[in-house]
Amino acid sequence: MADLDIFRSETRAWLEANCPAEMREPMRSEADACWGGRNPTFQSDAQRHWMELMAERGWTVPHWPKDYGGGGLSTAETKVLKEEMARIGARSPLTSFGISMLGPALLKFGTEEQKKHFLPEIARGEIRWCQGYSEPGAGSDLAGLATKAEDKGDHWLINGQKVWTSYADKADWIFCLVRTSTESKHQGISFVLFDMTTPGVSTKPIKLISGYSPFCETFFDDVKVPKDQVVGEVNRGWDVAKYLLGHEREMIAGMGLGGMGGLGAGSLGAALKPDNALLRADIAAFDVDALAFAAMSERFFEMFKAGEAHPASPSMMKYAGTELNKRRHELVMAAGGSDALEWDSERSKNGKNARDWLRTKGNSIEGGTSEIQLNIVAKHILGLPGA
Repeated sequence: MADLDIFRSETRAWLEANCPAEMREPMRSEADACWGGRNPTFQSDAQRHWMELMAERGWTVPHWPKDYGGGGLSTAETKVLKEEMARIGARSPLTSFGISMLGPALLKFGTEEQKKHFLPEIARGEIRWCQGYSEPGAGSDLAGLATKAEDKGDHWLINGQKVWTSYADKADWIFCLVRTSTESKHQGISFVLFDMTTPGVSTKPIKLISGYSPFCETFFDDVKVPKDQVVGEVNRGWDVAKYLLGHEREMIAGMGLGGMGGLGAGSLGAALKPDNALLRADIAAFDVDALAFAAMSERFFEMFKAGEAHPASPSMMKYAGTELNKRRHELVMAAGGSDALEWDSERSKNGKNARDWLRTKGNSIEGGTSEIQLNIVAKHILGLPGA
């Protein structure tokens, strides 16, 4: 405990001295997030400086081993760092699917060469990843994917299509599920990594009802992928995919705590302060539920990282976090009244509340639909019979 107190004191002092004032202001939208990549776009010199400082200490991924670009912190130390960053309102220095999804999968299934090559690049914000999972004919039934990888001796030749590929048009590399055998539905899938600039890769953004285009259709036409870019065993990619999905659902569940740039648990009432007494009661009830979810999330995340959580727990947390986030934005819209419906005005920040509210509808689909999550919970946690 004394050592942890010393770590907290030193961490607090370092953050106070090094976190730029600009990086202590709440993010206005996802556009304020730092994604890194080969050709990163920084909102300011302060944002670049903050990412570089944190990466130098390994604190973009504080819990990863130092050998792979992490901070080598214990679970308790990582929690202290998060608490001290929250205390001063410090923004996350780096937002990355490499951190939240691919990194944990590589740590578990990757070869030593893959870990040493890719993980430090992720930690330093030098590579931006996208996820090639869903397909037009295989959404809820992910294992029904048809994108094909043919063995050509010294490489794989990939042909097919993915859809709902978040930020594929901005990503440097993709982690992708492909079919390498038709003998078994689940045991014929492989998990591959490849560069998005590889000849034959193309993307097409999808415009959403919110007006944004964060998702893409992604096409593969005779894409050559080196053999050593398979993670795990050939035809055993479903094992990697399931493990990664657990971390993706953990990430989406975090939206229930406010998400990127959102309001933290228990703070909605203080932020909105509506005049309507009934609405105030609804917001107060939401804040109580958000605080309860935050406590449950902390316990779940610790159990999940220690390998002690029920295998279906990520589905339960993903569903609960999704519903909480949707409810949050419904209340924001209700408190805003007709003003919240403004779409293009300067006063409404280009319709931020309305666009964010519409965006939350996708939470029920991405990372596995809410219906699928409820089926998983019913079968594997509640023990109910299948239909």
